[in-house]
Amino acid sequence: MNRTIAPLSLTVILAIASQGASAQPSGAANPSRPAGIPAIAFHPLPLGSVKPAGWLREQLRIQAAGLGGHLDEFWLDIKDSAWIGGKSEGWERVPYWLDGLVPLAYLLDDAALQAKAKRFIDYILDHQHPDGWLGPIGDTAGHQPYDAWPLFPLLKALAQYQEATGDPRVIPAMLKCARRIEKAMDDRPLYSWARMRVADFAVPMLWLALKSREAWPMDVARKAYAQSHDWKAQFDDFKFTGRTRDKFDLDTHGVNTGMALKYAGIRYLLTGAEADRDAIFPMLEKLDRYHGQATGIFTCDEHLAGRNPSQGTELCTVVEAMYSLELLAAVVGDARLGDRLEKLAFNALPATFKKDMTAHQYDQQANQVLCVKEGDHLYVNNGPDSNLYGLEPNFGCCTANFHQGWPKFASSLWMRSADGGLAAVAYAPCVVEAKVKGKPVRLEVRTDYPFRDLVEIVATASEPVDVPLRLRIPAWANGARVAVGDATSTVASGTFHELTLAVAKEAKVTLRLPAEPRLYHGFNDSVAVERGPLVFALPVRGEWKKVKDNPQFADWEVRPASPWNYALEIDRVHPEKSIAFEDRPVQASPFATEAPALIARVKGRRLPGWVIERGAAAAPPSSPARSDAAEEELSLVPYGCTDLRVTEFPTLDGSGR
Repeated sequence: MNRTIAPLSLTVILAIASQGASAQPSGAANPSRPAGIPAIAFHPLPLGSVKPAGWLREQLRIQAAGLGGHLDEFWLDIKDSAWIGGKSEGWERVPYWLDGLVPLAYLLDDAALQAKAKRFIDYILDHQHPDGWLGPIGDTAGHQPYDAWPLFPLLKALAQYQEATGDPRVIPAMLKCARRIEKAMDDRPLYSWARMRVADFAVPMLWLALKSREAWPMDVARKAYAQSHDWKAQFDDFKFTGRTRDKFDLDTHGVNTGMALKYAGIRYLLTGAEADRDAIFPMLEKLDRYHGQATGIFTCDEHLAGRNPSQGTELCTVVEAMYSLELLAAVVGDARLGDRLEKLAFNALPATFKKDMTAHQYDQQANQVLCVKEGDHLYVNNGPDSNLYGLEPNFGCCTANFHQGWPKFASSLWMRSADGGLAAVAYAPCVVEAKVKGKPVRLEVRTDYPFRDLVEIVATASEPVDVPLRLRIPAWANGARVAVGDATSTVASGTFHELTLAVAKEAKVTLRLPAEPRLYHGFNDSVAVERGPLVFALPVRGEWKKVKDNPQFADWEVRPASPWNYALEIDRVHPEKSIAFEDRPVQASPFATEAPALIARVKGRRLPGWVIERGAAAAPPSSPARSDAAEEELSLVPYGCTDLRVTEFPTLDGSGR
């Protein structure tokens, strides 16, 4: 039942805003709230509190050495942007880039990247218009004056920059800009992209209310919601149950949908409407049912595209869906959101880059056996170069926007719980520094997860302190065990396990997350192999051909140089009987194609009739399939380790033929 409450007081804002814990005395629980006021489960920690380590830090380092750290040197939409007085695009691309560059720079403690971010932010703040607007008012690319949309990612970037640097200019500038956006909404209600993406405006308004101790930014956010497209209502009566045809509007747009996953959950913070809090779960269920893929993301090339694993998914959609899940994990505190976040981060995200991150795809495909521009293509309405690896295939939004993926994931691994403790939302090697009960505490997460099932958490403190911990136990981790000292206990899957760790100088928690093989059931009754958060795919050897030299880096097409059209001999009821896993050494960059850390060995047979159609693998033949080809042993690898691949396979009939 919906229950809307009165606008929240400043005290309540301090309690529920997404950075609320950092505004309280270190380690304090939530301030008291009037009855019926919504609470959130966890509070994201300020930027820099969680630092990546191990393989995760290496992914950020590769990103900094690739496109993420160098776009401002050669890509005119950044290098010569109207945001810094140039002549190129003055709309969304600099804000997108800063929204990822800022956390990348400060998580790596990279002085050169920090200087790049500062140069742009200094110019933007120093050239704020007298009326409060930040950035260009319209541009030479034809964007309308006082279009609020580009300011949404800019305000997110500014909030992160202030957290990292304490720059005193940021909050006053954001307050002035928020007032000017409010006037723009009064002059003309939100339209186009801004109307679809108001949650990305409400998030920095929540942050601003907390930091400024002014309640009115919350009212500005409520006004934006009142002018928005109601995504919850759309999914309550979901009509887009197949591949988009004829009607290419913003409500079927993939990136809008990824952003919209957080729409209701953020609105819950503004109104307290209980139906909004858990709206994410029916949204995900509908997307999975009608557009889902084995990697946990939905198809959209450019619009919702059904379940055929040869349809594409835009890179922007992946990183925006991750960001939505990170915020919702804080609001809702449900372990399922961490499970989904890991699935995207460990599969869909790394698979859509060239492994040195000097090129990216606009669209990735679960069954991706050919990346060329020539010929026909099956995308809903994306261009023929959409799955090339390049600087800006199809359209440059992903070139600017993908940089938020790894840094924001790293920042969201741990959050503060309502009792002042720490909660593990997702697992990867990292170091967390925070205060618990007023005392500095350091957590070091030592792990090769998701390629191994062991996670060690070593806590150190300069003086004794009891640290409340909440450890996410994935739904797939049946028989998970937690050990503290000599005490080991089996814990329930699909929950947050709560414990209090007594830290004198040092204490350790060991978490074992056993993973058994599972089958994902896809299009035409195909299957994909899963283990833990990883999805496995058949790697198809690729022949890379440079098709364009850019001022820095290049564009590439990739053609298949090994067979791909197999059906699997697999026990659909007991897949563990058909799949053998082999551990390999975990490399510094475990998503590299050359040396995967884990291999799944399965049996299969070629299906000669399964061929390429319209520039992609045809839809998987219906299962059960028959084949007279010889049986072969196939080695599947983690999806993120592939460039060309088959992920969703038909299965053979019970006779093996």
